[in-house]
Amino acid sequence: MSRQQDYVLQAIEERDIRFVRLWFTDVNGSLKSAALAPAEVEGAFSEGVGFDGSSIEGLTRRTESDMLLRPDPSTFQVLPWRHVDPTARMFCDLTTPDGQPAAADPRGVLRRALDHAAEMGFGFFVHPEIEFYLFESGKPGPEGLIPVDEAGYFDNVAGGVTHEFRRRAVRLLEDLGIPVEYSHHEGGPGQNEIDLRYADALTMADNIMTFRTVVKEVAVEQGVFASFMPKPLSGWPGSGMHCHLSLFEGDTNVFYEPGARHQLSQTGRRFIAGLLRHAPEITALTCQTVNSYKRIWGGDEAPSHVCWGHNNSSALVRVPSYKPNKGNSARVEYRALDSAANPYLAFAVLLEAGLKGIAEEYELPEEIDGDLRDLSERERRVLGFKTLPSNLDTALELTQESELVAQTLGEQLFSYFLDNKHDEWRQYRAQITDFELRTGLAKY
Repeated sequence: MSRQQDYVLQAIEERDIRFVRLWFTDVNGSLKSAALAPAEVEGAFSEGVGFDGSSIEGLTRRTESDMLLRPDPSTFQVLPWRHVDPTARMFCDLTTPDGQPAAADPRGVLRRALDHAAEMGFGFFVHPEIEFYLFESGKPGPEGLIPVDEAGYFDNVAGGVTHEFRRRAVRLLEDLGIPVEYSHHEGGPGQNEIDLRYADALTMADNIMTFRTVVKEVAVEQGVFASFMPKPLSGWPGSGMHCHLSLFEGDTNVFYEPGARHQLSQTGRRFIAGLLRHAPEITALTCQTVNSYKRIWGGDEAPSHVCWGHNNSSALVRVPSYKPNKGNSARVEYRALDSAANPYLAFAVLLEAGLKGIAEEYELPEEIDGDLRDLSERERRVLGFKTLPSNLDTALELTQESELVAQTLGEQLFSYFLDNKHDEWRQYRAQITDFELRTGLAKY
């Protein structure tokens, strides 16, 4: 038994843990959980915990339903909101009964991508800016969804609901060992942003899943409703998850080159070129819901065109400024990702797109000079700016032709993801919206 496993067993005993929750996600990124008695944890480490994988969306075929949860002891944390019966959690890797990694485990998909990066000599790190809305209720009334406040970007509302909410959420995250860089009110009424300090991509994907749970738990505590829906309110900004990405060789940030334009190395330029070239075909993974495209094409600061720039919020990929002489903070920011994405799959395809740019020595196109939103649609077309998909259906058409996505996800998960999302689009397409009734019922 490893030292980490010994530590977990000792911590369970010393802290009188009554339940250990085993966490994993389905293909769409919904968190799944099973509660384990403390006496069963040692056996779970050595043998795994069996479950019916065919009952979880996309994990396995019915003829191969038996699967095992393998808890990762490095992810052990006591849940700080469970005071009556102390409860801890561990994330799990999924395997077949003979110990092979499960083909459709999202965490396993990201592990494979990280292994590929390691073979090229790289470690992959991510720093996300996660946005979400707080509403008085999750059920729209006659006036629609009611945000908990009418504040705006960086507003300080004395005694406000969102201020207390963020304080409590940040405290819980830090109690869970998830460091927070900063938090603030965002541009929409009731909209908030909490930024997590950078970590390796697998740890960060686990942290994002924990983050969502913390936000939901705090919302229940405070009698409000939290949503990571990409565009819940028409006329107000959507909730994105801008992600700052960096590659390291050991302790050296390979995106940094002193004296180069924007201090950006050739490796960094090729990584960006990979993100840009493959952006349309990976968008179904970074923006996986029907509603995601209301955010992308809803104005505000959501990117809709494939381009890059320095400190340019209209660009899909931005190269931020950082403090002089701090080369290890060199990074690129991918701005299309939204808060509803499955972080394991999204990080995997972003990484593989960037690695392909490096491996095949893609040339980076010219950066955009100025705000793309100041140009007309015709001007953007004349200048040759390609667009991201305008809806989920178009995104899926591009994804299903993508060799990069198919190889990253693996045949089984790739097939299920496409089938599941095509079904979502068909259900959406069959709806009659309020807009259609309002504009057409009496007119035609």
